[in-house]
Amino acid sequence: MKALHKSGRNEAGGNGARRNTVSRNKGSARLPLLFLAVVLALPVSTVPAAAQEPPPRRNLLDYLFGGPRYERDDRYEQPAPYGRRRYERDGSIIDMRPRPRRSPGRAAAPRPVQPIVPPAPEPVAKLENAKQILVVGDFMAGNIGSELETTFAAAPGVAITERSDGSSGLVREDHFDWPAALPAMLDEVKPAVVVVMIGANDRQQMTIGGSIKEKFRSDAWFKEYEHRVTELVGIVATRKLPLLWVGLPSFQSPLATADAVTLNAIYRNQVEKAGGEFVDIWEGFVDEDGKFVVTGSDVNGQQVRLRGSDGITFTKAGKQKLAFYVEKLVRRHLGEMASPDVVKLDGSNLPALSALPASPGQAVPTHPISLSDPELDGGKDLLGAGPLPSVLIETPRDKLVRRGELAPAPAGRIDDYGVPAVSAATR
Repeated sequence: MKALHKSGRNEAGGNGARRNTVSRNKGSARLPLLFLAVVLALPVSTVPAAAQEPPPRRNLLDYLFGGPRYERDDRYEQPAPYGRRRYERDGSIIDMRPRPRRSPGRAAAPRPVQPIVPPAPEPVAKLENAKQILVVGDFMAGNIGSELETTFAAAPGVAITERSDGSSGLVREDHFDWPAALPAMLDEVKPAVVVVMIGANDRQQMTIGGSIKEKFRSDAWFKEYEHRVTELVGIVATRKLPLLWVGLPSFQSPLATADAVTLNAIYRNQVEKAGGEFVDIWEGFVDEDGKFVVTGSDVNGQQVRLRGSDGITFTKAGKQKLAFYVEKLVRRHLGEMASPDVVKLDGSNLPALSALPASPGQAVPTHPISLSDPELDGGKDLLGAGPLPSVLIETPRDKLVRRGELAPAPAGRIDDYGVPAVSAATR
């Protein structure tokens, strides 16, 4: 019986183990099926077709097995965090993100300042007796003439006449002979002031006497050049006209700048000897060290570009500054004629004179009386002809000093010590 019971228990135990093994095998078989069902149930990821589609999401496989990350697409740029944007009333967005800082050792380049261009004055009709300003010389004189026309456009009493030749000078007489042409210009224009600026083209070889070639900077060259300057100045001085000779400015070339200094010394000496005025513009186109500058202060004090890229010509602001030096002297010579308030007075715009009322009776003719006539005031002698009457008046001071007497005090004043007399009736 014991054996039978033991064998029966073993048999029962074997059956249980066999059932456990079968159930375990069934569970292992269901796991792949469950995993396949999960994969089939997930949505298939597709590439966005348009910019309006939402950004692609990572599926479960990517999260479980670390699949490849999607590249950043500019179409799905994340908005800036709070505090980095500011919305205006019109709906526009201003980016408030901090800008990258510059290194402390590197200075930022200054921004060019746009020059302040004042509105051009309205041109007015010139008077018949307007004062003429004759501007002669090379291309720099042409710059002065054009800007002076703009400056005095609103002044009816000033007219500008420019007679310049851009390539002319005092060296190449075969191109333009200024001493021969200037007298005819003065007779035609009849100017009140003559402005001369010349010499920018004269740094070259000179022909003397029709055949002798002299190199620039030689002693003979400077001697002949000084003679030609004196001749041109003398043409204006003999007519007793005010002469304003504008000096040369600095140039970008150091050698040309040194030559300009030498030529300016010749101009100044010869002009001042003849009674003219030398207009020195040198300080307006150099820096504090006396060196050439491209950018400087204009007539309004703004930092603008004054010279061209060639280091010789002027910009619009440079021309205005060049003419500004001449304008001050022209106004001093012309006085009230340079004012825009000058009006034309003739028979067409004179005020009407009021007629005197007619006298009711016939006018009685009278003889004129001289202001020095003694009988004008009924006397016979002029004022001061006879001695003045002497009147002796003794003042209280004279009484006190001379006789030691005080003037009687007015009645009722505090220093009135007089006692009124007592009448017999009151006694």
